[in-house]
Amino acid sequence: MINRRQFVKIATASAGVCASGSFAFGKPKPSVPSYLKGYEDLYARDPRQAALRWFKEAKFGLFIHYGLYSLLEGHYKGKHSRPAEWVLRNGKVPLPEYEKLADRFTAEKFDADFITDMALDAGMKYINITTRHHDSFCLWDTKTTDFKSTNSPAKRDLVAELAEQCQQKGLGLCLYYSHGRDWRHPHGPESLFPAAEVDYQNYVDFMSAQVKELLTNYGPIAAIWLDGIGGAWNTQKQAGGRDVLQTQELYKYIRSLQPQVLVSYKQGYLGTEDFMAPERHFKGKAAKPLEICNTLQGHSWGYDSADEGRHRKPNAVMDMLKKAKAMPANLLLNTGPLPDGSIHPDDIETLRAVGQRLRKDS
Repeated sequence: MINRRQFVKIATASAGVCASGSFAFGKPKPSVPSYLKGYEDLYARDPRQAALRWFKEAKFGLFIHYGLYSLLEGHYKGKHSRPAEWVLRNGKVPLPEYEKLADRFTAEKFDADFITDMALDAGMKYINITTRHHDSFCLWDTKTTDFKSTNSPAKRDLVAELAEQCQQKGLGLCLYYSHGRDWRHPHGPESLFPAAEVDYQNYVDFMSAQVKELLTNYGPIAAIWLDGIGGAWNTQKQAGGRDVLQTQELYKYIRSLQPQVLVSYKQGYLGTEDFMAPERHFKGKAAKPLEICNTLQGHSWGYDSADEGRHRKPNAVMDMLKKAKAMPANLLLNTGPLPDGSIHPDDIETLRAVGQRLRKDS
């Protein structure tokens, strides 16, 4: 007897064969990502334009911040770090001690099936997960480093599990990736443990290899969502205005790997991104499609025990959606899973209520 995860994997593979058009009568149509169902004609002419139209109409997405920082719950030796996902830097955690958190990373209750069902029930059209945050810990089976979830007690590729479920259910999968900050990499921007002579080309090569894995091993990706814009700006300034991180070349490489994938970099780094994705309280007008990200916790993105009792309620989320619609913008609403990977009960309750209200109002 196969287990549920094996069944999903087999079903996904079968769906991929059916979607390929190999058995269709007449001229085969190009395989369309499941999240772009309904945009087939435009996709056949211009995959990127189909993705942009889908994004403008998506309105609502789920953000997930999960990693080693989740295990510390925003605290280190009695001191509170805000935001919680910055605990390595703000909490001044020694790197060897932080790296040992990987020995406790089980993700035993991270359930991609439940998460995707929760998102769909809330009326969301896509999910964005932190594949690698500023601490450089990876949630996929990368060959570029041993600092990853598959090398922990979890022994799981969380990106793969989420990708399978998103493809099955027609959700777009967006991948958060820390570009302008890497606190652990000796050649990374804003490294807390830099090499004696920093070589940014080393870091650029590292990033390129990781992005290639993410865009070749996990099926169709809706967007690469870059973070760390402050670090990128600082690095460029220190280099006399040169973009030593070769950002435009990275954009070009991303688009060459998947024609429909969209690129964002917060409020816009080069101006050549496909959409803007600023945090929280953006004001003004955007020259490009806009997405506002906010969190269900009081402040942090990763799980913060100091925010217990302060998670946002349905009325607050409905107000966020109303404001986003008026901009107009999508709302990317974040949840920080608990240390074991489960979704906070308060967030589950809120998202369930939001979904009920949206269905009632539609």
